[in-house]
Amino acid sequence: MKPAAASSLAGVILAMAGATLAEAASLDAKYDVSLLGITFGKAGLSGNIDGSSYKLDLVAKLTGVVGGVTGGRGSGAATGTLVGGRLSPRTFAVSSANSSESRTVRMALAENSVAGIDIEPPIDEKPDRVPLTESHRHNIVDPLSAFIMPVNGKGRSGACNRVLPIFDGAARYDIKLSSAGTRNVKLDGYSGPVSVCHARYVPIAGHRALRPSTKFMSENRDITTWLAPVAGTDVMVPVRISVKTMIGTAVIEASSFKVDPGVTATAARN
Repeated sequence: MKPAAASSLAGVILAMAGATLAEAASLDAKYDVSLLGITFGKAGLSGNIDGSSYKLDLVAKLTGVVGGVTGGRGSGAATGTLVGGRLSPRTFAVSSANSSESRTVRMALAENSVAGIDIEPPIDEKPDRVPLTESHRHNIVDPLSAFIMPVNGKGRSGACNRVLPIFDGAARYDIKLSSAGTRNVKLDGYSGPVSVCHARYVPIAGHRALRPSTKFMSENRDITTWLAPVAGTDVMVPVRISVKTMIGTAVIEASSFKVDPGVTATAARN
């Protein structure tokens, strides 16, 4: 996969937010990453949601021939609190690398605004890069914290209808979600209904305006995500993300979805 396509996909993958909790829970999810039906990567999402706080860790690695050629890998971590049904991130860090480059982003956040940021190496300045302003660093969530999706007492029917304001340290964009119904799935660790959401990527600032991939993604109507409930909480987490890219459809799909060590999750009731 080309770096531009991978970057766009990562932005979408790392795109969901907010929460009100009923109880504490731990999550351990494993994902397969495929392109045109061929698996070329693995990812793992783990974390703890405890009362009014959360911690998430994500690890991803390309495998097989693709991994051998590109050396692609990445990891991320995020922490924050859940106050009044609203996600409030505190820290975010992500590192990614391939055979030609690597980059680390670290952010400190307070009241859904950026309090401090470090990007190494810095993002290259380009004539077509849409400038970021101070306002783009407020009223946002980081892309990893955004993996947590609240239902806020509405049940699954309200899970998809929202706009997610994402800032990843380099770019500000919205992910607009809308409901596309439900379906049943059977995974290692979870069996029951999931909410199906259509998603739209809306670039706001920090992106390369003249890049073909930017135009393609902003016009993309073929992005969906499936959300499964995290037992013991009022949140949902993606178990499948499908994104049409410029080189084919990429799918990130859970092979296992386990909540609380050794306990099988069951469908949460509305």
